Amino acid sequence: MTTITATETSAPLPAPAERPDYRVTGRRVLRSEWAKLWSLRSTWITLGLGLVFLVAFGLIAAAQYKSRIDSGHHMDPDFARSTAVSLSLFGTNFAQLALGVLGVLVTAGEYSTGMIRSTLAAVPRRLPVLWSKSAVFGLVSLAVGTVGAFVAFLFASGIVSGTNAAMTFSHPGVVRSLLGAGLYLGLVGVISAALGALLRSVAGGISVLVGALMLVPGLISLLPSSWQDDISPYLPSNAGESMFALTHDSTTLSPTAGLVVFLGWTVLALAGAACRLVRSDA
Repeated sequence: MTTITATETSAPLPAPAERPDYRVTGRRVLRSEWAKLWSLRSTWITLGLGLVFLVAFGLIAAAQYKSRIDSGHHMDPDFARSTAVSLSLFGTNFAQLALGVLGVLVTAGEYSTGMIRSTLAAVPRRLPVLWSKSAVFGLVSLAVGTVGAFVAFLFASGIVSGTNAAMTFSHPGVVRSLLGAGLYLGLVGVISAALGALLRSVAGGISVLVGALMLVPGLISLLPSSWQDDISPYLPSNAGESMFALTHDSTTLSPTAGLVVFLGWTVLALAGAACRLVRSDA
């Protein structure tokens, strides 16, 4: 019997390539949320509307003021005391609605589509998602609001030139007011994103935002005068308005106090959203 032994020789197998180590970092979460924000067509449309509202309504208010001055028509005393700053920032209330709606959509929209499950699977710690969404949209709202405020004032001041409302950037408090308006809209963006994460409903988030900023002040006016004086300055909308108002009286907060109060409302909204995000499932 012949035994044939075959010896097979083969080259050693290459070692498997090491996979890159992908860590979930705050910077990467921010980049992800930035990319998601600008991938939506509604982002461009709504931010554009917010900018248009801020500038257009400011110019309309300035043109209306100039027209009544030239024609000699009677004006409401409050309107007669307007300044170029107050006229140019007339559209702030309209801009905050556009930015607020988009802020709610940024967070609550992911819950309605179910995309939030993928997001939280990629970022298991959860809270960085909330911080990143709020920071990204807050900064975008801040930029849009600040640019819109300065553009509106630039044109509105030209319209009312030669009237009692005329002002320039060199007037005391003008730049502070314009920056305050941009900061206010930026914080509105943060609050709206937090409300979307807290309520997880687009309709619910928008309703609470509109109610807090526009309806509650009207309801407070039904209370006795002594109660109004104690409560009204600390409402979100009134505290925010004091951030960019050029003049103040005994019934309003100073710009610094208004900023502190509005920051308190912002922190409260973020705390509620964070608590629900950690304690309940997506």
